[in-house]
Amino acid sequence: MSYETTIGLEIHVQLKTKSKMFCGCDNYSGVKEPNINICPVCAGYPGVLPVINKEAVLWTIKTGLALNCQILPLSKFDRKNYFYPDLPKGYQISQYDLPLCQNGYLEITVGEKENSYLKKVRITRIHLEEDAGKLIHPEGKDYSLVDLNRAGTPLMEIVTEPDLSTPDEAKVFMQELRAILRYLGVSEANMEEGNLRCDANISIKKRGEKSLGVKVEIKNMNSFRAVERALAYEQDRQTEILREGNKIIQETRGWDEKEGKTIPQRTKEESADYRYFPDPDLPPLDLTDKNFIDLEVIKSSLPELPNEKQARFQREYGLSSYDANILTLEPEIAYFFEKSVEKILEYLDSSTSKQIIKKVSNWITVELLGRLNARGLSVSQCKIKPQDLAQLIFLIEKGEISGKMAKGIFDEMLEKGKNPELLMKEKNLKQISDESELTKIVEEVIKENPSCLADYQKGKTQALGFLVGQVMKKTKGQANPQLVNKILQERLKSYKP
Repeated sequence: MSYETTIGLEIHVQLKTKSKMFCGCDNYSGVKEPNINICPVCAGYPGVLPVINKEAVLWTIKTGLALNCQILPLSKFDRKNYFYPDLPKGYQISQYDLPLCQNGYLEITVGEKENSYLKKVRITRIHLEEDAGKLIHPEGKDYSLVDLNRAGTPLMEIVTEPDLSTPDEAKVFMQELRAILRYLGVSEANMEEGNLRCDANISIKKRGEKSLGVKVEIKNMNSFRAVERALAYEQDRQTEILREGNKIIQETRGWDEKEGKTIPQRTKEESADYRYFPDPDLPPLDLTDKNFIDLEVIKSSLPELPNEKQARFQREYGLSSYDANILTLEPEIAYFFEKSVEKILEYLDSSTSKQIIKKVSNWITVELLGRLNARGLSVSQCKIKPQDLAQLIFLIEKGEISGKMAKGIFDEMLEKGKNPELLMKEKNLKQISDESELTKIVEEVIKENPSCLADYQKGKTQALGFLVGQVMKKTKGQANPQLVNKILQERLKSYKP
């Protein structure tokens, strides 16, 4: 018996507005001491009145437009009632039946190269709400503490239809959504820091069945890898239960990263349990009122989004879809690439542009991102400037340094942020490309290694590699290896002791 997996996502995005959702407290303040960044509104004191953060509304609509959503003409805020220690009012101001955005979609590319495929994932709704506080559980203690610094942070919830079929698709969706959020500039969207959070609903059914299986919600996934691993574990767990003839229980489970498994938390609530009703302190939002929101102005402010930029990189720069995808994952990477290309093309003949652009792409996707990932750094934290990478590649193209030298210089650039030409001079790394100078050294090496000469003339071509190595040793690695090869082959053919 084979089974099918169905996955839907509920994604919470902390918006990086200057102030909180319904008060003037600083948002994204980064304070460490608990309960410092609060006021009577976000702390839920009786009798206080919330005021809607207009920028948060604008940014949510902007995100909705980027995700091909319909913007409702009328929207409102509701009270979602539940008791939890980090919810000081006893209810959360959220949206229920009239969200800001609905009926959108995001197309994602799953897999690599010839095995890739396009998947359209429908967006059910995008609504705006306030975040709760944070519970702190001191190790070894039998109590929890409440920190309300986060309470009232603008929180955008994006809900998908159950259109995802594999854990990998869910991970890719989250990665591509994060890229869009960062391009829009509405959120830092870091899962590890909690400003991008994902809950997943997953169910299993027998292949071919029309009705969906019993869904289980998974929480506490704080990385893309965790999303994929948690869903894969839950997929296997539910499949095994069904194969044994048992029933799935509808519940909420948490992901335990250390144990690599999901664990039960509570039975799943339904919307009726929250007793939603319109918030009497907040007026409905008329989104047809251009004095409040002008949708055309918001549309015109949308930047070039990752999929658009990826298509342009392939079209204009001749890059593969794989390279274009890596270079557009983050707006900072795309900017670094384009600025590097712009500078290198000032140095070189335009007839070589496609080849040189590919080299720029390789230096960024392989050398730069590889080193940054190993150090846990982003491109925005990188000390290398685009113009310096362009100059480094130009020095290779001119034959002034070898590829091996360039990588050594590149490491220094990454650590110190210095100019590559300056580092080349400081370390005396200029490549020897003078043919007459190298010819003299080649002849010295041949004279010093008569047995290698004899071997080569007997057809043992591996002797050539040894002789190249000896020339490189004499020049302390500064000889142009391609030129050394060329001179050696010419001299060995005609050489007579």
